[in-house]
Amino acid sequence: MPGLFIDVEVAPEVASDPAYAARLEEVCPVDIYAVGPDGGVTVVEENLDECVLCRLCLDATPEGTVRVKKLYEDGATL
Repeated sequence: MPGLFIDVEVAPEVASDPAYAARLEEVCPVDIYAVGPDGGVTVVEENLDECVLCRLCLDATPEGTVRVKKLYEDGATL
């Protein structure tokens, strides 16, 4: 179940890339991203609402491949 306030979408080409998975896990200050058992990105759903909208995940990946959705603003994205 996604968070009440925040959801994230990760494009398949980033989600399956171990280097991006490691980078996302490293930069996120509230541990929304983790390296999964397959080496790709796993979203830690229980941490979604801890998002501080810092944009570090957006800066760590190619433009448009990670979307942070503000559910409280009708799905507005960063």
